[in-house]
Amino acid sequence: MSYLYLAIAIVAEVVGTSALKASAGFTKPIPTIGVVMGYGVAFYFLSLVLKTIPVGIAYAIWSGLGVVLITAVGFIAFNQKIDTPAIIGMTLIISGVIVMNVFSNSVVH
Repeated sequence: MSYLYLAIAIVAEVVGTSALKASAGFTKPIPTIGVVMGYGVAFYFLSLVLKTIPVGIAYAIWSGLGVVLITAVGFIAFNQKIDTPAIIGMTLIISGVIVMNVFSNSVVH
């Protein structure tokens, strides 16, 4: 269940961050509500994850995959460009998450 909760936390954080962009500095009420709800759900589920997965591992996965997903959302929803160094960097982030999950003894399997 921990990895399901972590996935929910990641998706909720991406929703919250996307709503933050759309809120235009908290001047639009609907996206502002999305920010509060998204981050609330994200931190709640992250707190559940931390009962079984070490904080460093959970945060690395949460933030790393969050960066990749929010970059994709920015590209698709907000027409933000991604250059080659950004793609290389995100590939390294994904590689790091994979290495931690496959080879680290710190990760709960």
